[in-house]
Amino acid sequence: MADSSATVGELFKAKAVTKEQVSALVDAVVAGELNERAELAEGYVLDLAAAVKASAFATSVLADETSKPGARRNAARTAILLARAEKA
Repeated sequence: MADSSATVGELFKAKAVTKEQVSALVDAVVAGELNERAELAEGYVLDLAAAVKASAFATSVLADETSKPGARRNAARTAILLARAEKA
């Protein structure tokens, strides 16, 4: 299921996106680098800010300065995997 309306999680399962590519986006989110459009994989981009904003849980965890690093990474990863990628 590697099409323009697929979630990042679906693209990951289809092996169109690698673990390293998802981890790079998670690192960017945790670092506060919510670029409007980040390259996900060849031919796909993701709006990181919109992905985080779409998840109330991720928004809450990332905004809480007392959240542990592992919780922040997990919240960011979940938001990214649930987000819909766009064809570049």
